[in-house]
Amino acid sequence: MSETMKEGLRDEVVAAIKTVYDPEIPVDVYELGLIYEINVFPVNNVYILMTLTSPSCPAAEVLPDEVKQKVKEIEGVNEVELELTFDPPFTMEMMSEEAKLELGFM
Repeated sequence: MSETMKEGLRDEVVAAIKTVYDPEIPVDVYELGLIYEINVFPVNNVYILMTLTSPSCPAAEVLPDEVKQKVKEIEGVNEVELELTFDPPFTMEMMSEEAKLELGFM
């Protein structure tokens, strides 16, 4: 897989993840800073490392599955592995400028 194709697929993965919103916050999980890492490997396998706003997040059962499902729906994606971590713990500094503006922190 060429770097250009890999980057194109990564961009599609980011776009898909940006359609997933935390049900309590009107900002997508990518802009919230919940996605720590996205890797696209040969044969279009995708690895995502993400966190939640807290370990007791009410959406803990739903958000990771929704992210994984949205990425699986991308044409050409083979396997999707999603790992949930709380290290480092989520902080408000992880949010994008867009998310901070949307939530009134700027």
